[in-house]
Amino acid sequence: MKSADVAIVGAGIVGLATALETLRCYPGARVLVLEKEPGPAAHQTGHNSGVIHSGIYYRPGSLKARYSVEGAARMVKFCSEQDVPYRICGKVIVAVRPEQVPQLEELYRRGLANGVPGVRMLDAAGLHEIEPNAAGVRAIHVPGTGITDYKQVAQRYAEMIARSGGEVRYGEKIRGVRQTSDQVVLSTDGGEYGAAYVVNCAGLHSDRIARSAGAQVKDRIIPFRGEYYTLEPSRHDLIRGLIYPVPDPRFPFLGVHFTLRITGEVEAGPNAVLAFSREGYSKGRINARDLAELTAFPGFWRMARKYWRTGSAEIYRSFSKRAFVAALQELVPAIQSNDLRDGGSGVRAQLVEPSGSLVDDFRLIHDRRITHVCNVPSPAATASLAIAANIVAEFAARAELKLGQTVQSSS
Repeated sequence: MKSADVAIVGAGIVGLATALETLRCYPGARVLVLEKEPGPAAHQTGHNSGVIHSGIYYRPGSLKARYSVEGAARMVKFCSEQDVPYRICGKVIVAVRPEQVPQLEELYRRGLANGVPGVRMLDAAGLHEIEPNAAGVRAIHVPGTGITDYKQVAQRYAEMIARSGGEVRYGEKIRGVRQTSDQVVLSTDGGEYGAAYVVNCAGLHSDRIARSAGAQVKDRIIPFRGEYYTLEPSRHDLIRGLIYPVPDPRFPFLGVHFTLRITGEVEAGPNAVLAFSREGYSKGRINARDLAELTAFPGFWRMARKYWRTGSAEIYRSFSKRAFVAALQELVPAIQSNDLRDGGSGVRAQLVEPSGSLVDDFRLIHDRRITHVCNVPSPAATASLAIAANIVAEFAARAELKLGQTVQSSS
């Protein structure tokens, strides 16, 4: 059996950040990352739109609020120091109708409470100065919002882990987890690994890993696919930065919006469509196991009953470009259907409670020698270094875990 002080399941951006933070706090500790794919950032991280979120959306005092504001500053510093491309381009959140103004004002209050730098309210004329082609009655300007390439960030994390003495192993799918009195044993396709402490950062499969380890997790990951269009280069002049709508407060999604990418492209989207595969990046992809688990979970049916009208509208927009364009035209009326071509997609790992409620905040479950990172969708990439610092502080605070005194390997 191979051994480590700390083993991390998943080489997405949070898993890699956790490994990096462990090595920073405990130089010389044996740190191992196990990833089922052939490389890092294969799922949520690699399909991310690249926004460095400010923290304006999140309930004051929540983990998202705390970690995104801190994480944004740390991410900008990291990109600057590590020569990862980034740009502070700013963002507007637009109320297109008067009835959206109260919710916009609530976002403004949250921004102030969360310490988001530079936020200010705009009237229609002020919005026009920043985004001449946007339409709205009022808006919030968030000047510190930025963009980067999180796949490059994750790759840099992996390189720094290797230089610091850690190891990232690919093609190592977790087949089983068991806890003993002094270690956690991970069974993979390549053998068994013993570790004094394990962090489950398996993203789309994090709830399954948690249950296999014996954690009492009643919630389930339900996958939602977000689909994008890409703006034709000849129309890039319509967008200067990031243009977002006022989000529906019932959901942890931000609505279709315009995102400037670090590559110079402009994305339009995403929607939020139920996926029938946890890795279902295309329409029509179905995974039998994922579908069976989904339909057997009472929380899915309760969620569907609560939000069927909104869900139906998202599905319609997925199959109707006209409906998608109409939603975009509320923000930028000049957009036409022929300005858009098919873009990419991503799948959000959304934790849902048995009641059918969508878990809004980050959720970390500490169970003996394992921390399960069970709900870290956006803004987790922005907040990855701050989340990692919290995870490492948590397991370091446990007196029985003496990092550096590696679990002895056995045959």
